[in-house]
Order: sequence, then C-alpha cells, then structure tokens
Amino acid sequence: MWKLHGDGKHLRAGEVVRPDERLSWPRMVGFGAQHVIAMFGATFVFPLVMGLNANLAVMMSGVATILFLLIVQGRIPSYVGSSASFVGAVAAIRAAGGGDGTVTGSLLAVGVVLALVGLAIHLLGIQIIHRIFPPAVTGGVVMLIGFGMAYVAADVYWPKDPWVALLTMLAGFFFIGVFRGFLGRIGVLLTLVFGFLLSWVLDLFGGPVRIDLGKVGEAAWVGLPELHGPVFEVSAIILVLPVVIALIAENVGHVKAVGEMTGADVDGYMGRAVLADGVGTVVSTAVGGPATTTYAENIGVMAATRVYSTAAYYVAAVIAILFGLCPKFGALIAATPGGVLGGVTTILYGMIGLLGAKIWIENRVDLSAPATMVPVGAGIICAVGPVAFPVTDTFALSGIALGTIVLLGGYHLLRAITPTTESA
Repeated sequence: MWKLHGDGKHLRAGEVVRPDERLSWPRMVGFGAQHVIAMFGATFVFPLVMGLNANLAVMMSGVATILFLLIVQGRIPSYVGSSASFVGAVAAIRAAGGGDGTVTGSLLAVGVVLALVGLAIHLLGIQIIHRIFPPAVTGGVVMLIGFGMAYVAADVYWPKDPWVALLTMLAGFFFIGVFRGFLGRIGVLLTLVFGFLLSWVLDLFGGPVRIDLGKVGEAAWVGLPELHGPVFEVSAIILVLPVVIALIAENVGHVKAVGEMTGADVDGYMGRAVLADGVGTVVSTAVGGPATTTYAENIGVMAATRVYSTAAYYVAAVIAILFGLCPKFGALIAATPGGVLGGVTTILYGMIGLLGAKIWIENRVDLSAPATMVPVGAGIICAVGPVAFPVTDTFALSGIALGTIVLLGGYHLLRAITPTTESA
C-alpha cells in the first residue's frame, strides 16, 4: 500500500516522505505516536469542556481518522479529532436544560449537513464554497464562534476557583507562547497538566477539595467507554447548525495547507475531505462522542518532520483507539478541576476568535467596506452579547446561531444590492 522511501531510514536535504510512501515501520510507529501527542490535548480538552466523555472522544477520533483516510483515498494526510467550534453552542444547549443525548443529537445533525455539503462540493466544484463563504464571512464566523464562548469561561468555570484559573492561564501563556517545536504543539496539554498538579498541591494544604480521584481507583484498566444514543430536538439543532460554516472553513484551510506542503493539487479532493469530516462526526456522535474536524496541530508535525505518509496517521488512529479502551484513563481526565478548565478555556476561546482575524489578514479582506463591516460587526456583537431573538414563546435564536445568521445573511444581502466595487 505504501512504497518504501529510499532505504526507509534517512531523508536527504529537501526530500519529503509523500502520502503514499513510508519509512521503516518502527519509525512510522514513532511518527504516529508524535501525531497522537500533538492532537491529544485538544481532542480530550474540548469534550471535557462540553461535558462529554473524553475517553470516548479519544477513541472515536481514531475511528474517524481511519474513515477520513479511506474516503480521501489516502491522498490527504490528516488527523480528525474533537472540534472546538461547538463549545459555545453546547454550553447554550446545556444552559437550556439539554442533556448529553440532546447535545450529541444536534451535533449528529450537523455532521449530516456537513457530509451533504462535502458531496455538493465534490459534484459542483470548489468554486461554490468561495462564492457562498468568502474570506470576509468565514473569518467573521470563526471570530464570533471564539468570542461568543467567552461567557462560558467567565460564568461557568472561572468562578469555581479564580486563583487556580488565573495561575493556569498564566502557565498557558508560557507553555503555548514561549515553547517552540514539539513542546509548543502540546502547550494546551502541558497547561492542563500544570493546573491539575497545582490543584493537587493546594489540596495537600486543606480547604475545599479540588481533585477527587475516587472514581479513578474504581475504574477498570480495560473496557469500553460509556456510550449513549442521540436525542433530536429542533431548537438544539438550529442552535448549532451555523457552526457548519466554521467547519467548512477549517477543512478547506487545512486541506489547502497540506496541498501546499506536499506540492500536490488537492482541490479535486476538497469535497471528499469535507464529506469525510461529516461522516466522522456522524459516526462519533451516534455513540455519544463529539463532533470532529481536521487538526492544524498535526499539520505542524508534518511540517517539522517532512513526513506526510498516511501510514503514520493509521498508526496514530490505532493508538488513540487503544487509549479510549482504558476507563482508568478516562476517569483521570474527568477529574480535572473546574478552575483549571477556566484558565484553559479563556486561552482557547480567545485563540479561536483571533483565527478569524488571521483569515481576514491572510486574504486581505477590506473591513472598511460598509457592506462587509456592518453585517460582520453586527453578527459578532450578537454572538458575544449574547443577544437573543425570540422566535416563539419557547424558542429563541441567540448567541452564535443568531450572530452567524445576521453575518451571513446580511453580508450577501448587502453585496447583492450595493455596487461590487469594494473588495470583500
């Protein structure tokens, strides 16, 4: 399936290991382990923040990655893990009384829509994405998704232990902002570990208990994580559907990045990649896991190693599945204190929001054009507020959902009725 690159041991200057090549299997296991570590922090932090089973999330990330590689026919090396884009919407669902089933049911519906979008891209061509989701829109949606989560960190996690949250956040500045290379790519994981150890040390001095490891001792070493089926509620589905835009933007950006690094024309596989992410989300959420997306962290690993072999991703997927089959590991993750999550989420939400600005900058979006500035600005404020618009006596569009509708609808409306002389 994979051709051996050279002698399987060495890379000469300027050489890369292409997706259909591999080095020796012991080396590929090592590269696969690196990909696991790179994705690990985000893959279990995001479901933890959303109140889902992190152990199951890790296991299903491996399953989703294998499905992704099969659907793209091994042409696009990528790891598929838990998506951060849904955190704010899930918090809103839970605030309204929604349980785990309602959360995963709404995410499953998003996966179906994403898969259909991928199929449409594959049949109609990549141009359809550029027309509906130009950089001004995708950047704005990514920004409002990140900043629209601010209240989760401020109101839910930070108040549980402000000092631990503050110190964890400051540690994150150091790990993520100062460390380079491999350590920088696992900065989120290091931040979480620091907060966990800090809480453990503080527990030694008495006061309120921050870490309860009772369930860790009770958990088995081997076993399936707890599964549950989806529950479909229209109000919850409408709330999360706008996040599809962010997932499309993520996938398109990541696939293009891989294409640039490998020197391959990947536009023909763009639809397959989006479809594959949708299928992975459906499979994961059908058993109680989170929605998935392609990971920039693993693209960084490839850039550093110059090894783009999909064999490394199959290895990483198998390792992730094995981790997911260890309940003791899952119980340890679930014991993470709320204050630690406060510090971590404050950083993560801000970084997600600023990725939207990065999209604008890289695509030279002219934010001075009123047809861009007005709907984008209004949509972001609706998300950050969060602003609520009552649709019925029992249902209201609010926050990220309302902001995305305002931004996307307003942008295309103004572009349609105003002269197209201004850059978007």
